[in-house]
Parts: sequence; C-alpha cells; structure tokens
Amino acid sequence: MRVDLSQKTIAVIGGTGFVGRAVVEQLAATGARILILARNSERAKQLKVFGAVGQISAVAGNALRDEDLASVIAPADIVVNLIGILAPSGRQTFAGLQAELPGRIGQMASQNGVESIVHLSAIGASLKSPSLYARTKAEGERALLRQFPHATILQPSVIFGPGDGLFSRFGQMAMLAPALPLIGGGRNLMQPVFVGDVARAVVAALQSPESRGSIYQLGGPNSYSFAELMRFILTCIQRQRMLVSVPFALMAIPAFFAGFLPNPPLTNGQLKLLKTDNICSKSAPGLAELGITPTSIEAIVPEYLAAFRPGGRFHYR
Repeated sequence: MRVDLSQKTIAVIGGTGFVGRAVVEQLAATGARILILARNSERAKQLKVFGAVGQISAVAGNALRDEDLASVIAPADIVVNLIGILAPSGRQTFAGLQAELPGRIGQMASQNGVESIVHLSAIGASLKSPSLYARTKAEGERALLRQFPHATILQPSVIFGPGDGLFSRFGQMAMLAPALPLIGGGRNLMQPVFVGDVARAVVAALQSPESRGSIYQLGGPNSYSFAELMRFILTCIQRQRMLVSVPFALMAIPAFFAGFLPNPPLTNGQLKLLKTDNICSKSAPGLAELGITPTSIEAIVPEYLAAFRPGGRFHYR
C-alpha cells in the first residue's frame, strides 16, 4: 500500500541546492507539508512558490547544530537528507556534512519517532575509495543505517539538468576556451541521470514502504565515456573545439591549486573519482524498481545548452 504523503510533514535538509529545488517541487505536488532547513532562509523562501499558501516553511539554521536540526526533525513524519558537497569550504567539511551528519539525523529521527528517511548519497561511495568524497559518503551511509536501519539510500550517478556542474559548466567553458580537456584520456564511463528523475525517485521511495532499508543506484538509460559527453556538448552548442587528452598526473597540479577557490572547477578528490567508472551496477535496484523511466540526455540537455551557441538561444542564421 502506497504511503499518502498529503497527510505527512516532511523535513528537507539541504533543500535549496540543485537537487533540493527539484525535490521540493515534486514533494509539494503530493500535498505534503514541507519544512526546509537552510542556512540561507531567503533562498529557501523562494521555494514557497512550488506549494500552496502555508504548505512550505523555511527554517533558518545550520544542520551542524543539533538545535537547528531538531527544529525540523522533531515535528516531522519523514526526513529527506540531500546535503552533500563536492569540495570543502570553511566549516563545510566532508567529515562533518557527509560522514557525521547522516548519523546524527538518523539518531534524532529515531528519538522523535520519524517514520522514514530518504538519504541522497552517490554511486562510488566506498570505504576503500582513494577519494575522501567517496569515503565520507560511505561513512555517512553506514552511520545512518546504524541509527535508522530502515532508511532508504539513493546513489545517483552524475546528475544533469539546467545549471548542472557537468554540461552547463563545460558548455560555458567551450564558449571561450579553444579546447576542452579529456582528463586521463576521457575513457571513464558515466551514466548521467536527470535531476527530475532523482526528485521523482525520492517521492517514489517515500511512497513505497517496500523501499525502506534498500539502496538504489540511479542512472540514465545510457552510459557514455567522458570523451563522448564532451563531443555531445560541442554538438549541442554548435561549436568546434579541440579535445585534448591530459594525463591525470599533469592535471594534479592545477587541481591542487583550484581546490583553494570558493567554487573550484576541479579538485584532486574529483580527479581521483574520474579514474573509475560512475555507472550503476547491473545487479542493483534502480529507477525501474521505483517505477520511473529514466530520461536521456538527448531529450533534455540540448534545450538548456542552446544558450551557449554562437549568438545565443534565439539567434537565427
């Protein structure tokens, strides 16, 4: 029997980010009452347009503080944790946000009688990974399940959609740069998944009691090498650029210095991730088991990359 979310209060932790906005929109469509914990309450307030008057509440706070976390978990029936970072910055560390926070959420949810949790992790999460990002993702999963064994964990591949960190970033780069880098030859595989499908997976998992305690890997319908994705971007933006193979060792130096920037384009941690494939295991349940047909990059990406074409989206030759 499906869970009727219209009768539930859902706490969304990390609801103002790229994935968070899509998740809040999908949750609002179910009629659920939504509490968003966000450091930037003004950004959270902008999400109120997705729901009816009074349906979505923004709570200003820091998830690293127990009192702020409790302010949204205590009144909630359901918790959705979407917090994750690609690079540390100040107090926003991998250890604090990705390894420790899920366990604290699980403990607090158990103490307050929360019914279910959906936690967004990532494909490649492994305690043995050379990447600190991937190791702390795995530590967070383990900490959460220790405190809340029937939590549902979603592990997406690279997530795409307007404003993403893959297609949008390299499309913008190709407007000015004479070449795009193929790190390590661009042979590593990715299975990009649409942000809307990830949001629908969150809702589907919450509606399905059978999903509790399970781990789902979320990927699109096809896998591509990094080089294939770069060529796809150039086709979408109608530009000709060289694709230059750059060895991992050579990229390590600029990646090290880029790691000190507020929003680094590439870090050494991400460089390590690019050495392995980022695709779903054939044996793992995924979007299909949640009743979702994955959306292809060909159906979505050309539309939002059109802005990077010569003359822009509305230029006619």
